[in-house]
Amino acid sequence: MITVESVSKNFNGKPAVDHISFQANDQEILVLLGTSGCGKTTTLKMINRLIEADSGQILINGKNIRDQKIEQLRMNIGFVMQNSGLFPHYTVKQNIAVVPELLQWDRKKTEHRTTELLHKLHLSEELLSRFPSELSGGQQQRVGIARALIADAPILLMDEPFGALDNITKADIHTEFKSFEELKSKTIILVTHDVQEAFELGHKIGLMNHGKIIQMGTPKEMLYHPKNDFVRGFFAENRLLLEYKVTLLKDIHIDLTEEYEKFNFKEKTDVWSALQKLSADQKSIFQYEKIVNAFNEYRKMQAV
Repeated sequence: MITVESVSKNFNGKPAVDHISFQANDQEILVLLGTSGCGKTTTLKMINRLIEADSGQILINGKNIRDQKIEQLRMNIGFVMQNSGLFPHYTVKQNIAVVPELLQWDRKKTEHRTTELLHKLHLSEELLSRFPSELSGGQQQRVGIARALIADAPILLMDEPFGALDNITKADIHTEFKSFEELKSKTIILVTHDVQEAFELGHKIGLMNHGKIIQMGTPKEMLYHPKNDFVRGFFAENRLLLEYKVTLLKDIHIDLTEEYEKFNFKEKTDVWSALQKLSADQKSIFQYEKIVNAFNEYRKMQAV
């Protein structure tokens, strides 16, 4: 567990991070979300002491990170940088082996672990002799993740890890990321400015602005229970798509059965007409269509 308690950081007398507090629980993906300059990357880098906090404290499993040697602290934290952060003059093999060399692993152990990760991340062993410039953006990002995971650290920090990728490649890596068993046992803090990415990957989201965390909560809480107008407005442009991401069939199961009993649905058009009669402040038009589609899926399930 990572605990951040009233942490601040100033640059040139101006607050970059202003007395923020939060917890990232074991096996949780916490996303720090916000526009450029809001303090999210500075917050991330203070956790592995790439940047030292001016005040407050950061605890990992109850131990203050200032009480540990920096080298020892970072041995237990994987770090994925923006644009993969690979060393351009190192081959893929050398990039992945950076941490094992620091840990003084023997060659066979490093090679075995490298091969294991390449397989899990859908990378060919033929890439090992190539340099980062010879790889696609998606391949570079996977290599960066392999380098961060090779020592199997319990904590993974990710700074805009998919920001440079095109939408198709990003979607593929998001799918792999969510299904990657090795990541499910880790505590992950991910920084992004991409709202959809935050909702797709995060168990919990911390929305930041001007160095402060405005609201911390699950994607559903952020969308349906915004703390103030800033939070509500931040998600407004993407709201319809975000509703699709956070609402599951099981979430509206009660709605479906209640509406069935109330209106005695027979056809899809009847469902739509009945739902249109409901108060607009209870369900949006977008949700009407979603419930209609889900209701028909529900009827099919009951008929099997």
